[in-house]
Amino acid sequence: MLTIIDNVLPVFAIMVLGHLLARREFISKEFFKASDRLVYFIFFPVMLFSKIAGTGSAAEINWPLTLGVLAAVFLTYLLSLAYVGLSRMKDYQVGAFAQCCYRFNGYVGLAMVMSILGEKGVREFAVLISLAVPFINLLAVSTLIWYSESSFSTRIKIKLLLKALLGNPLIIGCLSGIAYSYLETPLPGFFTNTFNLLSAAALPLALLAIGNALTFANLRHYLAPAVAAAVLKQAVLPVLGYIILKMLGVGGQPFQVALLYFALPTSPAAFILSSQLHSDPDMASSCIASSTLLSFVSLSVVMLLF
Repeated sequence: MLTIIDNVLPVFAIMVLGHLLARREFISKEFFKASDRLVYFIFFPVMLFSKIAGTGSAAEINWPLTLGVLAAVFLTYLLSLAYVGLSRMKDYQVGAFAQCCYRFNGYVGLAMVMSILGEKGVREFAVLISLAVPFINLLAVSTLIWYSESSFSTRIKIKLLLKALLGNPLIIGCLSGIAYSYLETPLPGFFTNTFNLLSAAALPLALLAIGNALTFANLRHYLAPAVAAAVLKQAVLPVLGYIILKMLGVGGQPFQVALLYFALPTSPAAFILSSQLHSDPDMASSCIASSTLLSFVSLSVVMLLF
């Protein structure tokens, strides 16, 4: 229990603080918009790059770990579509719902991994998400476009997909770090210290922004799909992932990193994509809220397994 209090509760305490600051209008919406951009385009990519590249050794891809994670994500995606069919969900809502069942909040993930597993764990997590994010975006964007009530031309579909894959600063930061790591040369002291200062600002600002973005206004209206998405994301995905990784013989710290990854709440990016691709952003926000609430339980269970 003390481990949960020491490692899980602080992350949620900062998110709650962000939510309260926003509701009390202590901090303006303009501040959160500006900090979101700083975190997404500068602070987090720099942090990911420095954690991967800064050790002076090549970043190795753990293929059993990566393939196990992607397999669990894909199976959960298929289960989300099965729920869609059983619930007779409207087509334009499918993309919003499905992506909330398997997307992950990288900000919370890095905060948790940093707190529990340290620098080495962060590097393992960063390499993992650099391969998982493109696959997840491919599933999300293709599903949103397929079920959208708006007609997209082939050119627009390709443009949206490439933007999600190639224009993601987190992917760019991770892949750049992996590429630099193969030089097996530590970063110069100036860059290390500069990147460390920028990285120090990333996690607090990101967690405050998550708390600000949380909204429970539509949760009652979308209660059934919100609960279903949270259960698939916070319970079914971790169980599937646990079984698959055990079958593949993944153990040690990579296994711990994966369990934390599976237990993370869904990403706020689900709301943004749902808005851009004419799905149901209100359903997405409700699923994000329910997933975030339930993630305290899933992350606590993972801590108990550790």
